[in-house]
Amino acid sequence: MNHFTDSHCHIDFAEFDKNRNDLLEQCFSENITKIIIPAVSPSTWQNLLYLVKNNQSNCQLLPCLGIHPWYLDDLTNEHLAQLDETIAQNKQQLIAIGETGLDGVIAKAQNNLTKQQTFFEFHIHMANKYALPLIIHHRRTHQETLQQLKSVPVENAGIIHAFSGSYQQGKAYIDLGFKLGIGGTITYPRAEKTIKAVKRFPVDALVLETDAPAMPLFGMQGQVNSPLNIGTVFAHLAKIRDEPKQQLAEAIEENIKQVFRLT
Repeated sequence: MNHFTDSHCHIDFAEFDKNRNDLLEQCFSENITKIIIPAVSPSTWQNLLYLVKNNQSNCQLLPCLGIHPWYLDDLTNEHLAQLDETIAQNKQQLIAIGETGLDGVIAKAQNNLTKQQTFFEFHIHMANKYALPLIIHHRRTHQETLQQLKSVPVENAGIIHAFSGSYQQGKAYIDLGFKLGIGGTITYPRAEKTIKAVKRFPVDALVLETDAPAMPLFGMQGQVNSPLNIGTVFAHLAKIRDEPKQQLAEAIEENIKQVFRLT
């Protein structure tokens, strides 16, 4: 029987407040046994940690701490120091640093690429300081992201969240030791370039994700995304890969164990 991990799901978001426990039990009943939760801003850290600590479901929740590039507006270096302190206090619980990274759309709208790069570099130093992998957001910033990762290497690599790009771009991340988060993008027929790339990548570079409640799958636009959709993402992945389904599922779970050092 296949078991799945959603490597990127914001199950702590308010969209899930009304039915979170039922949803988690439903996930477990559908063999989604682990959900990795990246934080997005300092205001969410304590709630996320509380949620993980008090999880009563059979589905395991695994926390990460970081600051998403969408939420930098009112933040200062004091928040970076706060991030370091909160990681230190909760290191035994955490499996990664993130979500962090660079967003070209936001950078253009807010003229804050330099600030994004400063915060991103700090997260890299945190990942290295605490010997944890990094979960990286990218949007229209492949060149800048790769440049920063080469300039300040991440010792324990991590995951390029919601990978969307060419084979050459993905290969560049893989060469740096990163896994690629494969999610709803491959359910869209128009994402031809990414689908062709994902077909070619080595299986040991792939993990599954939903990014719920965001990033709805094709045909579900306007709806709240759910970690239950990890099975649909896997079905689409299996269609474009050559491995038998069981072998593919086992390989992806092994990748999760490797990058996050899980048993």
